[in-house]
Amino acid sequence: MKLGLAIREVARAEEELADELLKVGERHRADHDVYHLSRQLSRWAQGHLAALEPFAARYEVKVDADGLGRETAGPLTAIREKSAELLARRPSLGMLLLRDLRNLHLLAAEASLNWTLLGQGAQAGKDAELLECVSLCHPETLRTLRWTLTKLKESAPQVLTS
Repeated sequence: MKLGLAIREVARAEEELADELLKVGERHRADHDVYHLSRQLSRWAQGHLAALEPFAARYEVKVDADGLGRETAGPLTAIREKSAELLARRPSLGMLLLRDLRNLHLLAAEASLNWTLLGQGAQAGKDAELLECVSLCHPETLRTLRWTLTKLKESAPQVLTS
């Protein structure tokens, strides 16, 4: 069975989404909605990685949720924070936000698609536990997808007409 490959693809997509959510949140720290919600959504994606670990072992692939997407204090964090402060005063920040949200939306769409494929595979392979994991995690990824689309629709008119 190729379910291990599907698990690995979901994990890769969720890891990338978790990391990017944290970066975008830091970059747009002045926008409290983006900052706080991106951190929460990143925690969800990190939780998805942890939820996939036992299934990865079962299907003989590696998914390491330890340290993935985690925030670390260090020089890069300090640089991102300082950049966020400087960018908050620039009018081009709106265009950067649109670019970041568009990128997040595409990452969330990829993760969602991978969850869908994994769910179909779990159903065909009659793996009820894996299907339950998909049923619990995928809606949170869909929530991220809906948030990015809503935030894009909300921000685009203001940014593009100013």
